[in-house]
Amino acid sequence: MTGLTSNKIKAGIIGGAGYTGGEMLRILINHPNVDIAFVHSNSNAGNYVYEVHTDLFGDTDLKFAAELSTGIDVLFLCVGHGDAKKFLEANEIPDSVKIIDLSQDFRLSQNSKLKSKNFVYGLPELNREAIKTADNIANPGCFATCLQLGLLPLASKGLLNSEVHITATTGSTGAGQSLAATSHFTWRNDNLSVYKAFNHQHLNEIGQSLKQLQSGFDKAINFIPYRGDFTRGIIASMYTESDLSEEDALALYQVYYEGHPFTHVTNRNIDLKQIVNTNKCFIQVKKHDNKIFIISIMDNLLKGASGQAVQNMNLLFGLDERAGLRLKATAF
Repeated sequence: MTGLTSNKIKAGIIGGAGYTGGEMLRILINHPNVDIAFVHSNSNAGNYVYEVHTDLFGDTDLKFAAELSTGIDVLFLCVGHGDAKKFLEANEIPDSVKIIDLSQDFRLSQNSKLKSKNFVYGLPELNREAIKTADNIANPGCFATCLQLGLLPLASKGLLNSEVHITATTGSTGAGQSLAATSHFTWRNDNLSVYKAFNHQHLNEIGQSLKQLQSGFDKAINFIPYRGDFTRGIIASMYTESDLSEEDALALYQVYYEGHPFTHVTNRNIDLKQIVNTNKCFIQVKKHDNKIFIISIMDNLLKGASGQAVQNMNLLFGLDERAGLRLKATAF
């Protein structure tokens, strides 16, 4: 890694050894407007980054740091839920440093303040203008992003007037890097299971965003999440009663996402390989009898985590929203 240059954003990463930290490194190493000042890891301090993220061998000579530096412009918190709040309580980060937190600690409005720091909910397709002038960002959850992008256009016109039914399947990386019985290869391979039916933690932020656009929204969101036997990506199918024709629904979605570079709408069939390894979300809109049927797909580690965090950084610093995020899908 070359020395820092004054005209580039100086970024620090806390929790660089996990999945989201690794994806953050992969993006920022190749970002034209960013220099990585440090990447922190308690368990890997002193080790080369490529000793943990082996695919980065030849791309960087960065080492994991034991200490953090405040001589930066932006700090990414790639830590577990609850740990971001603990980190900020234990470490004094200057208000001049913009913080982008990838945990769930500051996503809900009642939890969006800590000492002198206020966090804006970082879903660009909902809060783009507020993000541009924010000091700190609470990055949305992966399921929350995928499901919200499937529902926001309806809420924007006050058209969520019935219960919403959702089934969504996520890859094993959605569970994080720590080993658990349900992330072990011998259990996950050739297997499928439901978890947290009707009470997934992301429902709170989904409801908060829908009420932001449709203040009277009070219908049930019936969400059944599945663990998939693949590594990355989310596919969500959702439906609700609607008087809209398919043509009008498609037009509503296309108009809502016009100007948002990563969210694209179609009535054609879509599949995960179109979006895995990208910051894109594809949305398919169809009509079946009296129901609008929406499929939303995205990469849980990119648009659902690190990619969206960089998208938010680009907005915070007045860069092209797509900078560093023109990524190739696996495709086949």
